[in-house]
Amino acid sequence: MTTTSGNDERGGRPDKVAQAPAEGLVYVSPGTVYSGAADDKISLRQIWQILWRGKQIVIATTIIFALGSVTYALLAKEIFRAEVLLVPATEQSAPMIGGQLGGLAALAGVSTGGRGVVEALAVLQSRKFARDFIEQLNLMPVFFVEDWDAEEGRWRENDPAEAPDIRDGVKFFRENILKVSEERTTGLVTLAIEWTDPGVAAEWAGILVRRLNDRLREGALQEAQTNVAYLQSEMAKTTLATLQESIGRLLESELPKLMLAKGNEEFAFKIVDPAVAPKQRVRPKRALTTIIGTMLGGLLGIFIVLVGHSGRAGTDS
Repeated sequence: MTTTSGNDERGGRPDKVAQAPAEGLVYVSPGTVYSGAADDKISLRQIWQILWRGKQIVIATTIIFALGSVTYALLAKEIFRAEVLLVPATEQSAPMIGGQLGGLAALAGVSTGGRGVVEALAVLQSRKFARDFIEQLNLMPVFFVEDWDAEEGRWRENDPAEAPDIRDGVKFFRENILKVSEERTTGLVTLAIEWTDPGVAAEWAGILVRRLNDRLREGALQEAQTNVAYLQSEMAKTTLATLQESIGRLLESELPKLMLAKGNEEFAFKIVDPAVAPKQRVRPKRALTTIIGTMLGGLLGIFIVLVGHSGRAGTDS
């Protein structure tokens, strides 16, 4: 082996080193390397061949999932949704009890819509309102029918700590049965009940609206009566004409509230479209459930076949 080296006189850089190939070394062209890497790739045709060889697995998993999804769709409880459309009872309340009373309420600067939409929705979705509804209709055995012994009239679980209580009922009702939505642009409120019996769902929706209006009306009536009684007692105590005049103005603002609460059944919400027993269930969606289950089964079968082939290929290499 011969090497030559030196410095460039002008630049002071070392000359290029010329070195003969060492004995025993093999030159490999880049094309050979890339062609070997290309051999590791797998084509769509090869994937199809792999899947075709494992078609029994794909077919089996697809059939199993399809049968399972059909069975679930047929055995799952049918849930129906009954809806009632509501509008806040604002200007609509005054004509119902006479034009003069509506004018008096407007003159006094009070709202004929009762307690307000925000408060009404808060009461409707509160735990206390749900608890009262469940207790008054005795719905605990209905919600947890599998845990209730109808013949004995008690829970099957002897341990009271393990048996369902009203807290479980309220949670179940709020999470699975009662659905409330508000359209911000129009102010319309939709109250929906989802239950296994369409007639019962419609009945519960109507009861909830009536009880909500009753509760808010009773609260406003009690508040107005308390205010009126207090103002009347204060007026009787004073002899100052100016003070009596001020108290009289306050009474004028409370009397319309009192009269509106007494005469208006739809105090918080006016029913635009009452609830009716629905014909179509909202779930299960049997066709969609079957299609999704079948597709998942096929995808799982394909995954199993490809992973199995990859594992065998790795072992062979």
